[in-house]
This record gives sequence, C-alpha cells and structure tokens, in this order.
Amino acid sequence: METVFNIIAEPNRRAILSLLAGSQQSVGEIVNKLSIPQTTVSKHLRVLRNSGLVESSVSAQQRLYRLRPEPLQELDEWLAPFRTFWTAHLDALERHLVSMDEAIEKTQQTMSE
Repeated sequence: METVFNIIAEPNRRAILSLLAGSQQSVGEIVNKLSIPQTTVSKHLRVLRNSGLVESSVSAQQRLYRLRPEPLQELDEWLAPFRTFWTAHLDALERHLVSMDEAIEKTQQTMSE
C-alpha cells in the first residue's frame, strides 16, 4: 500500500482532500469545484478510499465522500520536528523585529529632542 506521502504527492488528490476537509462532497460536487473530469476524480477517490484517507456513504442516489483524518497522523508526526524548527526561528525573527522597532523609536526620539 502506498504511504500517505505518495498519495498526497499528487496535486489533484491534495485538492480533493482540501475540499473534503471542509465538508463531505459527492463526486459531482468535486468535479464542479475542481473542474476536472469525473473519471479522474473517481480514480483519485478510489486511491484515497483504498488508503483510508477518505470514506464514503450512500445518501439517496449519490455517494458522499468525507475525510478521515486519522491516517494523516503519520504526516503530522513527520512534520512535528519541522514545526519546532520553524517556531523557534520565527520566534527569534519576531524578537529581532521588536528590537529593531525599539531602536528606531529611540533614534526618532533622540532626533526630535
């Protein structure tokens, strides 16, 4: 079975997952929103369903697809160290920008005296 990384590497699958993150959708709704052929959407939904990233249910005469977030935990766990890395660097940047603002304010105060 393909890993989550391989599955979400495909741009149309990511687009479908993004749609399903908001609400469940039928194939027709996905086709209309993404403007890609129904056969392509169905192919990608099959891969997403087989991987466990989405599940479907039947309502009246249509099949509705919804996101299953549990399989995305693998991706989330892999990204965790990068979040820590970026958070530390963004915090340092914020401190630097604050100190620059303070230095500019002091300079302006000195010049106006």
